[in-house]
Amino acid sequence: YLVKNKAATFLVRVEGTSMENAGIFDGDVLVVDRSIEASDGKVILGVLNGEFTVKRISMQKGRLFLVPENQRFKPIEVTEELDFKSWGVVTFTLHKL
Repeated sequence: YLVKNKAATFLVRVEGTSMENAGIFDGDVLVVDRSIEASDGKVILGVLNGEFTVKRISMQKGRLFLVPENQRFKPIEVTEELDFKSWGVVTFTLHKL
């Protein structure tokens, strides 16, 4: 149920609070599928300037933004000056109740 493509699916533990309003909390485990293409509105695991980050992708007038789901954090516009790669799409979040 959780893994559609075994060879391309990874589990990653979350550190941080930037995606709390999307139901992703510090200490949760994410199911990330590298075979799914990142697209507008999807939550992705990306690498930004050498650091992993989980954000929602937003395309606005040809510009790419990494959008947090917590008002305490600001969206990041991905410009040519930044080293960014989408690593995979988050398909499930696992956390203790």
